[in-house]
Amino acid sequence: MKDTNKHKGLRNQLAKIIEEKGITDLRVLEAIKKIPRHLFLDSSFEDFAYQDKAFPIAAGQTISQPYTVAYQSQLLDVKKDDKILEIGTGSGYQTAVLCMLGAKVYSVERQNELFKITSALLPKLGIRPKHLSFGDGYKGLPNHAPFDSIIVTAGAPIIPRPLMAQLKIGGKLVIPVGEKEQIMTMLIRKNETQFEKHEFGDFKFVPLLENKN
Repeated sequence: MKDTNKHKGLRNQLAKIIEEKGITDLRVLEAIKKIPRHLFLDSSFEDFAYQDKAFPIAAGQTISQPYTVAYQSQLLDVKKDDKILEIGTGSGYQTAVLCMLGAKVYSVERQNELFKITSALLPKLGIRPKHLSFGDGYKGLPNHAPFDSIIVTAGAPIIPRPLMAQLKIGGKLVIPVGEKEQIMTMLIRKNETQFEKHEFGDFKFVPLLENKN
């Protein structure tokens, strides 16, 4: 698992591209510069790793576009030791960014094939989420709630109520909502029953699947 000066140079270029697209959080940009995205893809696709594009991975899923990863991370405004629930571990790249930002990450993946691959990969890269699990993202992780923030990395037709319930007061839920195309949506929990809603434009994600037995 090599990470060369060439790779580092490509990451610096990628960080510059997403900065020019509007990412202003310097800590997020620094994480993009440090994390070897090529190691999250099959080695035969290494040439695609530092393009600002989503790319297919195992189980019919994708590794998200770096700009999208940075955008969602920036919306969360991660503080050191924030307890964050991630719905959709996927390749583990977003997980790695959150860990690099100092978060304690609890992540759920519905695809068992991906869960096994990513659970083995992250420790090899020195990335240690607090908890990885195989399960239904719609249900969240009630046993570990409440969370400072929740991030959903797949498109959901609606905002799952169990996730809203697992957010602490003052916490943020960032989720792409919609069927074919999604609107990036952020809920801020104001009290036990009220949420403030913000919308941030169109994105495209793989669908969030539910009802895993």
